[in-house]
Amino acid sequence: MATSPSGDRLVSKNRRAHFDYELGERFEAGLVLIGSEARSLRQHSADLRDAWVDIDARSEAWVKGLKIPEMAHAAFGHDEKRPRKLLLHSEQIRKLRVKLEAEGMTLVVTQCYFKQGRVKLEIAVARGKKNYDKRRTIKERDATRDAQAAIRRVHRS
Repeated sequence: MATSPSGDRLVSKNRRAHFDYELGERFEAGLVLIGSEARSLRQHSADLRDAWVDIDARSEAWVKGLKIPEMAHAAFGHDEKRPRKLLLHSEQIRKLRVKLEAEGMTLVVTQCYFKQGRVKLEIAVARGKKNYDKRRTIKERDATRDAQAAIRRVHRS
């Protein structure tokens, strides 16, 4: 497993979110788990591709679509895609609710990691990209890759 710059252990990163969304402000949230889920995260990586955050009427934040693989020999298993409660301060939840009310905004999970032995999620306020924005991102990425390859060729000769 990789470690983040602060020395925490990275479990999984949602690279697709950077392609599909324009990411804005980011928040760190704790995650309420049962024992087999925490153990599974220590051994496997989580699937964050479909993970998003919902704030219910009671001002509680829930992550939905987060897939934590089930362990083969756990005494008590868990549902891989069950909604899981996020641990955020009420002020943070209020800020997130205000941002969500803006048109076209959503909350996506960008990464999952261990910080001081506890599972944390990084969530970002995001706006979906249009197809032409995605094509531009691909074009920029390819141009950067070609430029880096040209620089490497020059340095080798």
